[in-house]
Amino acid sequence: MDTRGRARFLREMDRLGAPVSRETLARLDVLVENLMRWQKAINLVGRTTLQDVWERHILDSAQLKPLMPTQAKTVADLGSGGGFPGLVVAALCPEIAVTLIEADARKAAFLGDTARRMDLLKNPKLHVGRLETVAPVGADIVTARALAPLGQLLTWGARHGKNGAIYLFHKGKGWQGELTEATKAWDITYQPTTSVTDRDAVILRIGSSLPASDLRHREPEGWRREDDDGH
Repeated sequence: MDTRGRARFLREMDRLGAPVSRETLARLDVLVENLMRWQKAINLVGRTTLQDVWERHILDSAQLKPLMPTQAKTVADLGSGGGFPGLVVAALCPEIAVTLIEADARKAAFLGDTARRMDLLKNPKLHVGRLETVAPVGADIVTARALAPLGQLLTWGARHGKNGAIYLFHKGKGWQGELTEATKAWDITYQPTTSVTDRDAVILRIGSSLPASDLRHREPEGWRREDDDGH
């Protein structure tokens, strides 16, 4: 077991103002144990990351909690794969109903099996299918990690988030270039937060509780007022 990484996870969550209870930690232990078991049969995460699983996957996912609005009731996790961040969010936020969306049937089987073993207070809904074809979720929060460029995430996110939704996307060191490209097609309000697991990475928080900031496509070139700054 990655005991050092587990201990660091607990310290970091305390520092972030989101301490982890014994019951929640036990559920995350189950997630890690089942991940190790299933990883032998199917590739759920990069094999080289398993030795640092608590930092690379659990903490990396858990750092979303302080960025989530307290009034949120539903989360849609796009491309849930190995359960990150969806199953971690489900463990940390038992009051929130989480929907996991995964196109790969084998990964979906892992998600279902792991959720049952974790004995979560609210068992996540699991949609097996492509993000562009499964029924829209209408979630308060939409998450995604290591899935696609930002522009594509916004397209999928707009389908599964309700009006006024918050979008929390993990992005690596090329996030600024992705943001520049995405804002050619999308009007968004955003705030980057430096990742606690990688100083070159960020969590992009897109949108706010204000209806005026709903995710939307840009209008054709030339429509803007001269005093509009484009954000």
